[in-house]
Amino acid sequence: MKTVFSPDHALHHPLNELSDGTLVPAVEIPSRADMVLAAVTAAGLGAVVAPDPLDEALLRRVHAPDYVDFLDGFWDRWLAEGRKGAEALPFCFPTRGFSQHVPDHLDGALGHYAFDAGTPVGPGTARAARASASVAASGAALIAGGDKLAFSLCRPPGHHAMPDQFGGYSFFNNAALAAETLRDASAGRVAILDVDYHHGNGTQAIFYDRSDVFFTSIHADPREEYPYFLGHAGETGNGPGEGATLNLPLPKGTLAATWFAALETALAAITRHGAEALVVSLGVDAYEGDPISHFKLASQDFSRLGERLGAIGLPTLYVMEGGYAVEAIGTNVANVLTGHAAALPG
Repeated sequence: MKTVFSPDHALHHPLNELSDGTLVPAVEIPSRADMVLAAVTAAGLGAVVAPDPLDEALLRRVHAPDYVDFLDGFWDRWLAEGRKGAEALPFCFPTRGFSQHVPDHLDGALGHYAFDAGTPVGPGTARAARASASVAASGAALIAGGDKLAFSLCRPPGHHAMPDQFGGYSFFNNAALAAETLRDASAGRVAILDVDYHHGNGTQAIFYDRSDVFFTSIHADPREEYPYFLGHAGETGNGPGEGATLNLPLPKGTLAATWFAALETALAAITRHGAEALVVSLGVDAYEGDPISHFKLASQDFSRLGERLGAIGLPTLYVMEGGYAVEAIGTNVANVLTGHAAALPG
């Protein structure tokens, strides 16, 4: 197994985020990736490799080109206007009844391309997001090249990133970029399994009208948890994509037995889809000690998750998403990967 990693993730180092009406210390911080890398290395799970350069055409196929251009140029515009803040948060959004035109004013444009006010943009955000995207695509290229298991240690995470909006700490959708890379490499059907505590609204949106990429997610019920507006059980796809989305929302406080029953439902659907490769959006914030999440999986349950996913026999890429119990994040990720590797034949 190889782990793809870029130290450029640390260029995105948010200081604060908006939570409950207050600026509080950010939780999506560089130490998350550093802890995971240390644990994966200590577990002896294989080589750590650098990503290949990002395919610009791939990025602009998954994400709207104007959105990519906005992120790339945002900080230069921020500085050119003499802004004093060390990072930016949007505060006005084009909600129901508002025009969808992109304003010329930087604050308006920032709100146009964001869907929440809790995801800071700083001087290195765009470069870090691009590095994260390249890590995801490079991991998928390993799978396309014949590897049975690989890990893209992405940061910032990606599964909340919409085709033309950022939010939920996500800027480019790493899982979607990985799936598109696999499709480009002639994988006829790809499945994405999202096990993050929060629904992967961006991944769903990107593939909602398509049948070639099956998306399934086990997550907290959006009636009571972020991102609120997508992830309901009745969302099953649209047009050609009807039936290629499966949401499995669970209540706050869900215990391991219920969570793993949902996993079996998801895996049965992936099998019915006929997937030839699997991308796992690996959030480990279903952990019982996560500071912003409310499921009850213990560290040993992540070993069981890896074992179960390894047993289905699909070439699998894990893409790092959430997980904010920094003292446990490395152990939980390494447990998943070790469990999967142990389940592989030979």
